[in-house]
Amino acid sequence: MNTDLETGAVAAARDVMARHLAALNARDETALAATLHFPHYRLSGGVMRTWRDPRTYLEDFRLRAGPQWDRTRWDAIDVLAASAEKVHLDVRFTRLRRDGGALARHRSLWIISCIDGVWAAQLRSSFAP
Repeated sequence: MNTDLETGAVAAARDVMARHLAALNARDETALAATLHFPHYRLSGGVMRTWRDPRTYLEDFRLRAGPQWDRTRWDAIDVLAASAEKVHLDVRFTRLRRDGGALARHRSLWIISCIDGVWAAQLRSSFAP
């Protein structure tokens, strides 16, 4: 990291990720939407998905995660690059069943950006289905 602005950007990005996971696991759609810029983009399996607004985001996630999904945990979040307005994160995560057993482990690239003074996830490229 080269500047205090980049250090602040990384702290903001990590905060977004913490709030995103807490909201996702709590199934708090309002809090989850606050961690995402809309339109929000996700590239997976060669297909770019776009959510224009928060309305259907959590519903779509539940379909992708499957009926046994109970919660998700971050296994690692590494900073790949950062500027004052954007942070690229290498994210590894596990989807868990209610009993704590792993349903799946995946890796994603998350782009956290500051738009109009708001830090949130703008897009992801994921190896998860």
